[in-house]
Amino acid sequence: MESLTLDIELLQLPETSPMSMKSNQEFVKKLFDQWLALPETNRLVASLVNDIKSGVALNVFSGGSSATNSGSNSPLASMFPARNGPPLSPRNSTGSPRITRQRTGLSNLSSPLKVVSDHVKELIPQFYFEDGRPPPNDQKEQCIAKINTLFHGHEDGLQLQEFKLITSEICKVPSFLTTSIFKKVNTNNTGFVKREAFIDYWVKGNMLTKEIATQIFTILKQPDKKYLVQDDFKPVLQELLATHPGLEFLQGTPEFQDRYAETVIYRIYYYINRSGNGHLTLRELKRGNLVDAMQHADEEEDINKVLRYFSYEHFYVIYCKFWELDTDHDFLIDKENLIRYSNHALTYRIVDRIFSQVPRKFTSKTEGKMCYEDFVYFILAEEDKSSEPSLEYWFKCIDLDANGVLTRNELQFFYEEQLHRMECMAQEAVLFEDILCQLFDMVKPEDEGYICLNDLKGSKLSGNVFNILFNLNKFMAFETRDPFLIRQERANPTWTEWDRFAHREYIRLSMEEDVEDASNGSAEAWDDSLEVSF
Repeated sequence: MESLTLDIELLQLPETSPMSMKSNQEFVKKLFDQWLALPETNRLVASLVNDIKSGVALNVFSGGSSATNSGSNSPLASMFPARNGPPLSPRNSTGSPRITRQRTGLSNLSSPLKVVSDHVKELIPQFYFEDGRPPPNDQKEQCIAKINTLFHGHEDGLQLQEFKLITSEICKVPSFLTTSIFKKVNTNNTGFVKREAFIDYWVKGNMLTKEIATQIFTILKQPDKKYLVQDDFKPVLQELLATHPGLEFLQGTPEFQDRYAETVIYRIYYYINRSGNGHLTLRELKRGNLVDAMQHADEEEDINKVLRYFSYEHFYVIYCKFWELDTDHDFLIDKENLIRYSNHALTYRIVDRIFSQVPRKFTSKTEGKMCYEDFVYFILAEEDKSSEPSLEYWFKCIDLDANGVLTRNELQFFYEEQLHRMECMAQEAVLFEDILCQLFDMVKPEDEGYICLNDLKGSKLSGNVFNILFNLNKFMAFETRDPFLIRQERANPTWTEWDRFAHREYIRLSMEEDVEDASNGSAEAWDDSLEVSF
């Protein structure tokens, strides 16, 4: 029995050296027990025992060619037929299923599995396509049939107005992308898109099978870029302003059309471009909610109901807030301007940090000045501290040494000015030791010695932490639990802090404008419903 060996490769075991087999006796024993339990093994053993009892000489296990020849008619050979078993599962030394190694010889102990001596290749279907997966033939034929119908009778091609039906029926993307698609196909600037050119772009270019986020990304980006810049969104906003019924009233004021478009783009990049480098990638676009917002804007006639990015009322609030601070109207504001924000709600120390450009480098070209884009980022961070971009913005401000954690000394540095302001206003001052305990109770950091950014992102009260440190008005509102704010939260539970703030401010600003118009004798601005009956 000493010459009896087990072929490890035929048994489909992992690569194992003989030395490791000798050192792992328990594994070998289990392997032998499994082999011994096979029905063929039982018959072989029974046959050998009968041969021994009858005095027949055993030559099955003798080495050399004689053993092989004599074994051809033995019970062992009948147990392991050489050519009737299924082929082995393909395997190579790296575990790849593509190729089976050619064997150099057979084991002394045959196998019920067929030995594969030739290289076997399994064809794995292509799963990556650089330009997108080609559409199935039936889907391709259906699409081309629709295209033929829409282009029927237009031998010279479709003009821009006629092409809108292609956007909705074939491309199925928001209608205000029509101009962008038209320009992508009409590369010669002839003013017409021919049927063959559109098929080449949409069907043969595999746009048909891409998900909508990838389609929009491909439509908007420049051919030599792998990301979107702010200018790529300008044609989209121009078409939205020209076609959306909720923005028709702006067509007589092109300067405000431009400001609206800029504000929407700034808001998109604030929330979606998390890297903050101005290069919006496909991954960022897919992870954000911009595509849903674009579809909502395309379907909703009231643009103010599209709270994400496109609401005109939100733009109105941002622009008016900036205009209030920009007293000389040079479209730049400095520290002294910003300190007046929200009735001097912010501390000087936090304003200094903002103008040191720690949370975000200004796009303004004037030193010591904040431009409109910088202000949009600031107001979104200030009025919606529940969002991750806001938490990152203010965390950088408080993290004085930029080591990624907020320590007791850093928290105390910013709270000291709050404490002084409360004392000057004859408010009941709260000692820092008590505030520190309150902050840690709200955040519940993993390490009791400091607060990190992930701690803040995991807490629903993180916004209040920053308000306590540098916004006195919101700190007092939080301490007194303003019933108006609580009622507003319950009335619109799906709204963000920014949505609620913009709603309140728009009402206030519109009422102020109505009063101003009324005081100037403007009869058109007066609404009889505003009169109070006694």
